[in-house]
Amino acid sequence: MTDHALLLVNLGSPASTSVADVRSYLNQFLMDPYVIDLPWPVRRLLVSLILIKRPEQSAHAYASIWWEEGSPLVVLSRRLQQQMTAQWTQGPVELAMRYGEPSIESVLTRLAAQGIQKVTLAPLYPQFADSTVTTVIEEAQRVVREKKLKVQLSILQPFYDQPEYLDALVASARPHLQQDFDHLLFSFHGLPERHLTKLNPGHAFDGASDCCANASPEVRATCYRGQCFSVAQAFAERMGLPDGKWSVAFQSRLGRAKWIEPYTEARLEALAKQGVKKLLVMCPAFVADCIETLEEIGDRGLEQFREAGGEELVLVPCLNDNEQWAAALNTLCERAPLQL
Repeated sequence: MTDHALLLVNLGSPASTSVADVRSYLNQFLMDPYVIDLPWPVRRLLVSLILIKRPEQSAHAYASIWWEEGSPLVVLSRRLQQQMTAQWTQGPVELAMRYGEPSIESVLTRLAAQGIQKVTLAPLYPQFADSTVTTVIEEAQRVVREKKLKVQLSILQPFYDQPEYLDALVASARPHLQQDFDHLLFSFHGLPERHLTKLNPGHAFDGASDCCANASPEVRATCYRGQCFSVAQAFAERMGLPDGKWSVAFQSRLGRAKWIEPYTEARLEALAKQGVKKLLVMCPAFVADCIETLEEIGDRGLEQFREAGGEELVLVPCLNDNEQWAAALNTLCERAPLQL
């Protein structure tokens, strides 16, 4: 049986580190209404203002972590695709990016032209957020609908609480945690708080603990912040980490809106001031290392931690193309429900 394709989808990357390519990428990314959820005229004005200076700053950041083969995110996603080709026996394994190339539209159109009738869509995000999972699903469904493709989609749901994913995460990180360290910080990508409150009006997201610990399954299903704490707690339990040895924070803020807390920058400074000398940082919102892990944490985070009195910050690599992760992802994708 070779008519059932697997389509892995990650965020994407600029085509190069040139300012023009970075500007084009940022424009596509930030104009997504699931990323900046404001009315189009307001969003267009805001993004145009951001694009005055941000592309040059971001181009410099990308250049500092760019590999010979290209963008780390794309290169690592391609390596995962190769690993999955050996795992997924039902048909071809393809890779697309939500922003940039290869686009979801180009890959789905090509698969349909090859006679593929079933596609399992795998957004590579463990936790749910409209700005990651929903936008991927909506784009794939738009392509199938507007191009009138004779393709049935099965969709991998957020897998933050699935044992296969958690076991792979622990296995990939274990070698780094077997060395002496003072503290483990889980740094997840942040979100504007309104992205969460509009899904669960009246729910509070403040504090340094899991806001969804006692919430209903319905609230937990769309609470990105709660799902992040869930991953950290499950990881700590599997590794036998005592309370106080680990904590959670959120990085990558943009603009003046209120974002979910605690903030990674504040946490790095506080931990250093508390006497933490060797800090491990994991970024489990990402399954592949990228600018947010390599540059924001590995470079700028290290510099900030040292300036505050810390000595060593070790960035624990993401799952990337880890073999156990590929096997886990295959199992999760095989269970993905058909969308009618």
